[in-house]
Amino acid sequence: MSDPAAKSEQRIRARSGKVRGETVTLAHGSGGKAMRDLIDDVFVGSFANPALAPLEDQARFPLSELARAGETLAFTTDSYVVDPLFFPGGDIGALAVNGTVNDLAVSGARPLYLSAAVILEEGYPVSDLRRVAASMQAAAAAAGVAIVTGDTKVVHRGAADKLFINTSGVGVVPAGVHIAAERAQPGDKVLVNGFVGDHGVAILAARDDLALDVPIESDSQPLHGLIAALLQACPDVHCLRDATRGGIATVCNEFAEAADVCVNLDEPAIPVREAVRGVSEILGLDPLYFANEGKLVAVVPAAKADAALAAMRAHPAGADAAVIGEISAKPAATVIMHTAFGGERIVDMLVGEQLPRIC
Repeated sequence: MSDPAAKSEQRIRARSGKVRGETVTLAHGSGGKAMRDLIDDVFVGSFANPALAPLEDQARFPLSELARAGETLAFTTDSYVVDPLFFPGGDIGALAVNGTVNDLAVSGARPLYLSAAVILEEGYPVSDLRRVAASMQAAAAAAGVAIVTGDTKVVHRGAADKLFINTSGVGVVPAGVHIAAERAQPGDKVLVNGFVGDHGVAILAARDDLALDVPIESDSQPLHGLIAALLQACPDVHCLRDATRGGIATVCNEFAEAADVCVNLDEPAIPVREAVRGVSEILGLDPLYFANEGKLVAVVPAAKADAALAAMRAHPAGADAAVIGEISAKPAATVIMHTAFGGERIVDMLVGEQLPRIC
């Protein structure tokens, strides 16, 4: 049998074990048969692909394939501890895949491969673990990436909170793409690809300690397709970040500090759903700082702003995109909000976490 895909399928069938019991035990992290059965049943069965099938301690792929895709390697890692694990619009599995895909994509990279490491608390339901693994694979398939290697650890009951996931990702940046926070220049326009704060409010509403009933779902989604469309319309994108923890306020502050410029935001232009505004007012929070899992902030040359906006709006992930501000030289390293009432206020970095365990 010379076909690599057929060989991989044969290896998977040969190894396929079955988890016994309804909850994770310490034996599932012991390195023995119980652990092998868990990995084969839940993870290999869900993520099956030729790079994963050998189940070596690493995934291997020819450098020639990477070189054909681009000239610069992009590599990132992130950990996910969101509470609750399942929430309106997503779960920790899809979040872990989309988040790492987006961390690669905002460099202009085409995401290719992911790793997935899970830390399980003793007693975690195997059925929920299957659900998370299936969600991860569905998100990976939608993003066109493969989960090619991973790790599983089990800790004593009470030593972790159900399930934590770490994902790392590899992608390739095409020639001629140079996106960096320090490239923001006076005159540039600031864009966002849609409504901000949805993920933060969805998590708040899903938590049992807050009696919130709002029809908001997480915006968790992969953004590499949107970014590819943006780069086609505006090859010289100066800055690009996904606005996760700390929201668009934090991203804008990172741009301002890195480039030593002023980011001027236009409050009426920033897309915020009325439900998100309502929750923010009730809790005394600012939607600019709410986490997002499917929103990016882009800084582009003014001459290309209209083309960039049109390209974003033509993509499903950017249908509600808007120009929300512009860059000026002074005051340097500052973000200023021009309010709906005609005033101004400084938008600073958060001192602490507005909402913990958000991703």
